Amino acid sequence: MIEAVGLTRRFGATLAVDGLDFRVEPGEIVGFLGPNGAGKTTTMRMLTGTLPPSAGRAMVSGLNVAEASLDVRRRVGFMPEHVSLYTDQTVLELLRYVAELKSVERGVIPDHLDDIMRRVGLTNMAGRLVGHLSRGYRQRVGLAQALVGDPEVLILDEPAAGLDPHQIVEIRELIRGYHGSRTVLLSSHILGEVEKICDRVLILHRGQLVSNDEMENLKGDGGLEAAFLRLTGGMVSTDPEADR
Repeated sequence: MIEAVGLTRRFGATLAVDGLDFRVEPGEIVGFLGPNGAGKTTTMRMLTGTLPPSAGRAMVSGLNVAEASLDVRRRVGFMPEHVSLYTDQTVLELLRYVAELKSVERGVIPDHLDDIMRRVGLTNMAGRLVGHLSRGYRQRVGLAQALVGDPEVLILDEPAAGLDPHQIVEIRELIRGYHGSRTVLLSSHILGEVEKICDRVLILHRGQLVSNDEMENLKGDGGLEAAFLRLTGGMVSTDPEADR
């Protein structure tokens, strides 16, 4: 379960996130949307313990992120929008390093990583240097490292960025398959994918939550894109590169 209670973040005089209150229930897949600059990435960083809130609190699996950061990180798989990867390691070496950091039992690491690479389509790239991979395959590595340790909570920021249409479908099916078994908060500019994957959608605008509604309700009101435009008063961005 993910919960934000009065979650707020300031950068100097700029109020980036303004008193957010929301919950993501166990086993639920929820879309987290907003135009560039709405505060989505900042919120995700606070939820994962990589950025402290200025006020309010972030809770994951009943734990206060600020007070139990290490315990929270063991329970969360985080894929940031811009994934930082060691380019001089092979895919397998990198994932093994992540598994050791997450204290995965040594005896199960080989089978565990084989399963993850199979699920995200990296099996044939296991021995390839990360620095020699295309952007799409680097995205897959970013998703794979988020899955290491079988975390109960996944927070994914633009997981389909840079993927071709076939890869997008594969990742969509992978994420949708976690319905009921993992709690997922998913940010994406590809609204059609959010419609296909998510049970519910949170829409952020200028640091505030402007919508928290079931996907079925939004589909019946002109669709997700129409709701997004109406609530944020602007054009849907096609650039997944810039959001803070």
